[in-house]
Amino acid sequence: MQSHFPVVIVGGGQAGLSVSYCLQQRGIDNIIFEKYKIAHSWRTKRWDSFCLVTPNWQCTLPGHHYTGDDTQGFMQRDDIVRYVEDYAKSFGPCIKEGVSVQNIRHHETRNVFEVVTSIGTYTADQVVVATGGYHNPKIPRMAERLPKGIVQLHSSEYKNSQSLPEGSVMVIGTGQSGCQIAEDLHLSGRKVHLCVGGAPRSPREYRGKAVVDWLDQMGYYDIPIDEHPQKETVRTKTNHYVTGRGGGREIDLRQFALEGMRLHGRLNTIENNQFIFKADLKENLDYADSVSESIKRTIDEYIEKAQVDAPVETAYKPVWEPAQVASDLKLETDKISTVIWSTGYDTDFSWIEVPAFDGKGYPGHERGVSTVEGLYFIGLPWLYTWGSARFSGIARDATYLADCIALKSKILPRRSIKSVNEMALGS
Repeated sequence: MQSHFPVVIVGGGQAGLSVSYCLQQRGIDNIIFEKYKIAHSWRTKRWDSFCLVTPNWQCTLPGHHYTGDDTQGFMQRDDIVRYVEDYAKSFGPCIKEGVSVQNIRHHETRNVFEVVTSIGTYTADQVVVATGGYHNPKIPRMAERLPKGIVQLHSSEYKNSQSLPEGSVMVIGTGQSGCQIAEDLHLSGRKVHLCVGGAPRSPREYRGKAVVDWLDQMGYYDIPIDEHPQKETVRTKTNHYVTGRGGGREIDLRQFALEGMRLHGRLNTIENNQFIFKADLKENLDYADSVSESIKRTIDEYIEKAQVDAPVETAYKPVWEPAQVASDLKLETDKISTVIWSTGYDTDFSWIEVPAFDGKGYPGHERGVSTVEGLYFIGLPWLYTWGSARFSGIARDATYLADCIALKSKILPRRSIKSVNEMALGS
């Protein structure tokens, strides 16, 4: 078996496949190591009714754009899996599924990367890490204070309301997953409590057009991170909540409250079998609305400046207001049987023993090119633009990295290829 490759790619999702495709187009030999199966996260870490929040026309993997007849629709989970699988079939990458990468080291004297996998050790001139930035589900330690009879799961483990025990469900966190899971439970008839944080929301339609169409027309998706008003801090910001469900619509938590969903402020602590919340529900709802309205104002400014003929809409008015006091919730009284923690992920690059990370373990890079020559990253949120961790921006990033790899490949000495049995690493 070949044990040395010009390029090793770690991760066989859409990001890793995109880099492999672009390298193949440039005649550069590469191999992908995928710990599970192609499209694993889409297949196993999404709930049954999951769908994209970005429209199908933004699915533009390099050499594999969406070709269906519902460009303004939103692919559901199983369709997304097929889209990624079909992409791999379209160009036949060299990929090893079910192979985990346990360690990466860089030998400076030999100018080679050593990649230790579950099927043996490989070497590479260059390495692309395409594992994204969502690695370990994050659940706060206060979860340990809940009684053992309460079912607890991370949002990545939720499938459907039928799989949960009878009783009320507490969803903690209002990022995209938290809001959509709360909606899924609410529409199924479950009693839902939602712990509302400081996530922003986005309108879906405005002044006769989808908001994403306006933003695309305005060039927002082409803005590089170094020109973004928030610069690198935007990488850690929570995504705006919105949904592609039912053909796409915005999520207004106030409307859910009118329909019976119980909204609470941020979770402060858990004591004596009860949740204790902060008195910031109104503040958080108002903030989410203010972000949505600011997006509308930006579109208004563009319409006026470009003299676009677009219908005028009435201003948004809140349909529900909460009591501005702290509250608590007793598990037994309110019959809480399940807690879903929609509290995000931690990144984990500890398996890469290369000095390319900052004090928080985030890779130092510029457009995915790390501070260590020959090591690259792709698929991270705001790697370069808004779409870097989405289907819409991967082609730009993959093309750029493939060009960087090709340029470096021209000055690297040719190495003979040895078999795993012949190779004696460290000699």
